[in-house]
Amino acid sequence: QRPLVESGGGLVQAGGSRRLSCAASGRTAGMGWFRQAPGKKREFVAAISGSGGETLYAESVKGRFTISRDNAKTTLYLQMYSLKPEDTGVYSCAGRLSTSTSSQESGYEYWGVGTQVTVSS
Repeated sequence: QRPLVESGGGLVQAGGSRRLSCAASGRTAGMGWFRQAPGKKREFVAAISGSGGETLYAESVKGRFTISRDNAKTTLYLQMYSLKPEDTGVYSCAGRLSTSTSSQESGYEYWGVGTQVTVSS
């Protein structure tokens, strides 16, 4: 059983919006979203603390994306607005045992397989 399962990816036009979800079946505290564009390294997108009280964003998405979590449903969300073609990539959910936020891949113990988001111009 995979601990993290993403959903919500798809094709969207530039300027549009999309919401990604990540269902957690295991114990995770801090969580985050990362993305990987074709031919590029995976990069940090957003992170949220275990309580949901602290968030962290990459500069490239600040003001356009919102990370949130529903601890009762053990679900993580990424609401994306004003999408740009450069937002295209595989978006992966990550979980960590620490309650704090982290922008580093090495800070996460659990990973989903990802969901593809394609933004057309």
